[in-house]
Amino acid sequence: MLRRQTKKYYFSVEGETEKWYLEWLQKEINDTTQAMYSIKFDIKIEKNPLARAKAMNPLEKTVITHVFDIESENDIQKCKNTLECMIKAEKIGKKVKYDLGYSNLTFELWIILHKLDCNSSKTNCKHYLSELNKAYNENFEDLREYKEEKNFEQILKKVTLDDVINAVKRAEQIMQKNKENHTPKRHGKHEFYIENPSLSLGEVIGDILKDCGII
Repeated sequence: MLRRQTKKYYFSVEGETEKWYLEWLQKEINDTTQAMYSIKFDIKIEKNPLARAKAMNPLEKTVITHVFDIESENDIQKCKNTLECMIKAEKIGKKVKYDLGYSNLTFELWIILHKLDCNSSKTNCKHYLSELNKAYNENFEDLREYKEEKNFEQILKKVTLDDVINAVKRAEQIMQKNKENHTPKRHGKHEFYIENPSLSLGEVIGDILKDCGII
């Protein structure tokens, strides 16, 4: 049996749940016979995209996806600061290009989309809790409990690659509705919606699955 070639992807993420999820996804893709390629995720927990780029020394053009949250309309300046760091990272002469992998309000939106539609606007990230519990048949008392490593691992055991494909499709529907009803904000080359739900992370994951021939 021929050994599959490996495609490498680089990420900077804000927290542990994002890192655990990407590590899980890497294993699922590499374990399936559907994939035309193996993948390797290089993931660092780093809120500052510029710091992530400075720590690298790539020999060729390298794309890094920054995975982060836009937690409220009041969070827009923080978002713009993050995007400014991404722009600066591309100008330090290290052959780095940054892509956007945001979730609005939070990464929990992406996790819910694996099992359920999540089309209603939220005013606080804690409002995802009931839908998380419903999606995964759990009874977490708060998001802190859900984010404990053993509990998040339990969530991932209930997810399949088919669920990931469904999450990509649900994310596409959300973004199509935003395109039809709202005007995105722009900072540099990057666009994002201040309205929630919205997310570019679904497109990022979808592109990886397409690269591997899974969708």
